[in-house]
Amino acid sequence: MSIVIRDVREHELDSVLALNNNAGLAILPLDAQRLRRFHEQADYFRVAERDGNLAGFLVGFGSDNDHDSSNFAWFRQRYPQFFYIDRIVVASRRRGGGVGRAFYADVQSFAELRYPQLACEVFIDHGADPALLFHGSFGFREVGQHAMEGLGVRASMLMKELCSYPWVRDTYGDALPDLPWTRARRKSVATEQRPTGT
Repeated sequence: MSIVIRDVREHELDSVLALNNNAGLAILPLDAQRLRRFHEQADYFRVAERDGNLAGFLVGFGSDNDHDSSNFAWFRQRYPQFFYIDRIVVASRRRGGGVGRAFYADVQSFAELRYPQLACEVFIDHGADPALLFHGSFGFREVGQHAMEGLGVRASMLMKELCSYPWVRDTYGDALPDLPWTRARRKSVATEQRPTGT
């Protein structure tokens, strides 16, 4: 019954796509091409396994990433440095079982080594109270609202200060110790995709 959070594997992208597109109105749909771009460019792209089955996923981008989301752009216009949670999806049969909390603990551990703030949004036109309560319980606060052009979707823009970041920055600067859990994902993906013999 334990929850395992780990980096997504390329062969799981079809399952991730189905999970995303069955999530309902709280998550924007994806196509295979955009999901592939997430796999190649996201700083954080992890899945949750429960009882050996895919239970959810979370995708995130640092503020220095070339991510094309209008919500990401909204934050970038207002904040110099942050880590942005683009989407989190938990399988409907797994909701309420701690998967979302496990993801947020994991992504915060990743982000607080690199960024002073954690950013995300909640769509507020389709019964958002459970999602807002969930984020509030993690210390997020609303810093504004954003109407997503052409989609007719309004988002509550949420931000959380990461209190460990100043200590990490002052102690290690830009040179984190080389440990498996501190390595940047994009570098790991590039290494995995490099042809043998190079």
